[in-house]
Amino acid sequence: MVGLECFLDVVRALGMGSCLSADGSAAAYGSVPSSDSKRRMRRVAAISSPSSTTRSADNVEMWLHRVHDRMFLNGSSDFTSLFSKQGKKGVNQDAMIAWENFGSADTTFCGVFDGHGPFGHVVAKKVRDALPLRLTSQWVLNGNARNGPADDSSEAVAYHEGKDEERCDLFMTLKDSFLKAFKVMDKELKLHPRIDCYCSGTTAVTLVKQGQDLVIANVGDSRAVLGTRDKDGSLVAVQLTVDLKPNLPREAERIRLCKGRVFALQNEPEIARVWLPNCNSPGLAMARAFGDFCLKDFGLISVPDISYRRLTEKDEFVVLATDGIWDVLSNEEVVDIVALAPRPSAARALVESATRAWRLKYPYAKVDDCAVVCLFLNSSTSNATSHFSPTGEEMSSGKSLQYPEGS
Repeated sequence: MVGLECFLDVVRALGMGSCLSADGSAAAYGSVPSSDSKRRMRRVAAISSPSSTTRSADNVEMWLHRVHDRMFLNGSSDFTSLFSKQGKKGVNQDAMIAWENFGSADTTFCGVFDGHGPFGHVVAKKVRDALPLRLTSQWVLNGNARNGPADDSSEAVAYHEGKDEERCDLFMTLKDSFLKAFKVMDKELKLHPRIDCYCSGTTAVTLVKQGQDLVIANVGDSRAVLGTRDKDGSLVAVQLTVDLKPNLPREAERIRLCKGRVFALQNEPEIARVWLPNCNSPGLAMARAFGDFCLKDFGLISVPDISYRRLTEKDEFVVLATDGIWDVLSNEEVVDIVALAPRPSAARALVESATRAWRLKYPYAKVDDCAVVCLFLNSSTSNATSHFSPTGEEMSSGKSLQYPEGS
């Protein structure tokens, strides 16, 4: 396990910020660094110098891939199950992440990312790696700002009325942090010297769970669904996000006002797409996405839909999945599959079920890539240390286990 302090030094040196100090407490901006901290900062200064941009990016990626409790490959922990499988369209363009202890011991960040276009797989992995860091940086800045004068905007006042003050502050801070982090992330993609995002991009459905508070930020047509119990104790599915597709009235109106066009092709009348004003290209099947800068002047945006939910003891798990799952399985089917599967193999069971459904429902279509993150909201003594291998064999392990991408 890489030392958290060393990882945070790299993050700070690259100007990314952090919500933790070296000892795990909230970072104090403007505090005087210790002599040890100064020495570490000098060591990473070379990494972050302008003359070594490529080396610095590679170094951050190396550190990220060794951070404890950050999972991005097929595997599981006590509270999460992750699985992704390549479809029949080429390289797997889906990416996923579950980062426990994200800034504090009771906080988890999760996300799935569905890339599209020639370099969609590169964009999806870049957003997977960089977006949590951008969110962390904005969260610290916004948290410090909220220690100043109270927010008297109409939105903040409306949200505070009749609600718990602490929960309101968390939501408003995280909402602002998500909005800024998504904006910064999209700008970085546009300026990135090695990633062509002109006709490539990715969706992103992400969440932060802190204690019993859940904040979700969504761009594109991936989806988050909650498995919960109704008043009779039956397991039901609650959709937490809206699939942001071009045929939604508010999305279509924005695109048309920006001179973009929305229509479906004759051979797929059920799929609305976004087109440039004067040519039938690129035909994007979503109204919001990271990247895809050929459409950003014509109504496509990367602004996320953000929602809040206060979790209760009836809420059992949240499923984040790319559209390869939702195209063939209903919310109810997804919740039932996850509920019946052992926790460590829940995500894999869902992906395999979707793959079978693709073959049955669309025998002449190419199976889409699938990525799933299952976040379990309550502790369980059963299967707590059981993990699955790429072949489906059960095995015993420690806190978490991951397997190489593509397995």
